Amino acid sequence: MSESVLETIEKLRAKILYHAKKYYVEDAPEISDYDYDMMYAELLRLEGEHPEFDDPASPTHRVGGKPLEKFGKVVHAVQMNSLSDVFSFGELEEFLERVRETVEKPLYSVEPKIDGLSVSLRYENGVFVQGATRGDGFVGEDVTQNLKTVFTIPMKLPEPLTLTVRGEVYMPRANFERLNAAREAAGQSLFANPRNAAAGSLRQLDPKVTAERRLDIFVFNFQEGALWADGRDPVSHTETLNRLRELGFHTLENTITAGTAEEIEAHIETLGRLRDTLSYDIDGVVVKIDRLADRRTLGEGTNTPKWAAAYKFPPEQKQTKLEDISIAVGRTGVLTPTAVLSPVRLAGTTVSRATLHNAEFIREKDIRVGDIVTVQKAGDIIPEVVRSHPDLRVGEVPPYRMPERCPSCGEPVFYDADEGAATRCTNSKCPAQLSRGIEHFASKDAMDIEGMGPQIVEALLANRLISDAADLYHLRAEELAELDRMGEKSAANLVAAIERSRSAGLERLIYALGIRNVGEVAAAQLAQHFGTLEACMHAAKEELCGLSDFGEVTADCVVNFFSHPQNIDLCERLTAAGLLTTPVKLPQSDLLAGLTFVLTGTLPTMSRDEASEKIRNAGGKVSGSVSAKTSYVVAGEAAGSKLAKARALNVPVIDEDGLMRMLEA
Repeated sequence: MSESVLETIEKLRAKILYHAKKYYVEDAPEISDYDYDMMYAELLRLEGEHPEFDDPASPTHRVGGKPLEKFGKVVHAVQMNSLSDVFSFGELEEFLERVRETVEKPLYSVEPKIDGLSVSLRYENGVFVQGATRGDGFVGEDVTQNLKTVFTIPMKLPEPLTLTVRGEVYMPRANFERLNAAREAAGQSLFANPRNAAAGSLRQLDPKVTAERRLDIFVFNFQEGALWADGRDPVSHTETLNRLRELGFHTLENTITAGTAEEIEAHIETLGRLRDTLSYDIDGVVVKIDRLADRRTLGEGTNTPKWAAAYKFPPEQKQTKLEDISIAVGRTGVLTPTAVLSPVRLAGTTVSRATLHNAEFIREKDIRVGDIVTVQKAGDIIPEVVRSHPDLRVGEVPPYRMPERCPSCGEPVFYDADEGAATRCTNSKCPAQLSRGIEHFASKDAMDIEGMGPQIVEALLANRLISDAADLYHLRAEELAELDRMGEKSAANLVAAIERSRSAGLERLIYALGIRNVGEVAAAQLAQHFGTLEACMHAAKEELCGLSDFGEVTADCVVNFFSHPQNIDLCERLTAAGLLTTPVKLPQSDLLAGLTFVLTGTLPTMSRDEASEKIRNAGGKVSGSVSAKTSYVVAGEAAGSKLAKARALNVPVIDEDGLMRMLEA
């Protein structure tokens, strides 16, 4: 009896693993979801009735258990170093020359650099027991349960080996497109690129959510342990990759070994041409010493190995047609031109719009409607037009001119050379400015009025229920319920959200007012320094200039804003409506007292606003610019000029995990 049950269980496991691979890995399912679910349910039932036959490698252990409350910490047995970057063949040849000074006739492994999230996988006696993120290289987070949902990670090796390997978790492009399409249909924000999507998916507290994202992995390094039962050591990196492939790991594709700069550079160019045809994103090529003895000879640097370098591709560029230029009017009256493009795939996503910044940008680059233009993503995130191609124009095409009247209200516009070549609407009652201003006031980082989206704001203005932000606090549920697609419950929820926002505090209120050049950092400084909205309204320019990060331009913007009668009236009516006009966020500890942080780039698990809040709650200060007085720069994905300036000034740079360790000290 027991043998037949075990036999049934093992057959079900084999079938489920086969069909899971077809579905998750090969994207070629052979059976319906229903049939798969029925097999899976039968296996769950049999394993539940016969716990003596439990196996950690069973497919039922891939996704299961309750959501985690938080991730535990994992100390890496072998430091997970990052690589030093090179951005040209000249810099690459300098690296190769440094190697030749120490190693005779070096041989290199040349591999695509997968644009994903680095993890370690730990096996004991052949069974996958722990997976962790890179973190700061020394300490990462335990994401074992989420990594079990990656079907290309073997749960059990064919041999009872104890070892640790390193790999890069990524989201295939097709899965990324499906995920963003589903999020768009659900009205959710879209992921910027597959790498961000993979990072966010791997750090979900509920493994079931991670499983739905269908991540993949390439294993690219053997860290420690035994690759063979006899315990012998590998001679080369290539030998370890071949052995890892034998053990069932999904290893890197399109790798070669090379001995000369010419061979290495030729393969980099080949991978650059292949880049757009791959089913996954790569952002460069890794060049590493192949013979492990030579690696030991070269040794390790402080944060990067001396035996490897990462050649980073320049931003991917594509040509497409500029179909039109559309104009949007922002909350400060600035007219922003946007390129409407023939859709083109760029850095992992389909791009159909790109920023054109302002009239001066269009004029300098001689961009005209109908042109063939080159586009790229700044930091692989924000699409922008790099150049036009006048030689490809057909016929006479007139230069583009910004509209002389506001497309929203029809009033004249003026060219503001002192404000970054901005074209600005002169009408303070412009509907677009009013609408964008109220949207900003209600946004998450400002007063955080949930449900107050652009469509609701437009409806409120169109029905003359509001004329400015102060009117929001006099809305009644019964009048909201009469709006199209609102309903009684939605109206009640919106009124409740407006009510909650009264206690948001002075920091958020100042930011919500939309004062030019005053972001969240400056708003928080104003709130903490002056203490009340009334004191801010009467602040002198000299005192404002004395605040850190406040220059004359920002000080002038604050003084100018509070000098206009309509703005004074708005603030007085907001105060009369019962809004909290004093700071609400006082430090909860002095853990980071005396330290100044600058945040740059995209952090893996939280927004910069959330990170700033944690720093301030611990008594630290958040600044918007890097200087010699900066204590730490917290850098995330696509960190830009602030990171470069930090390195130039020798300011310590940490990542999100490093910040969290400081906060948890």
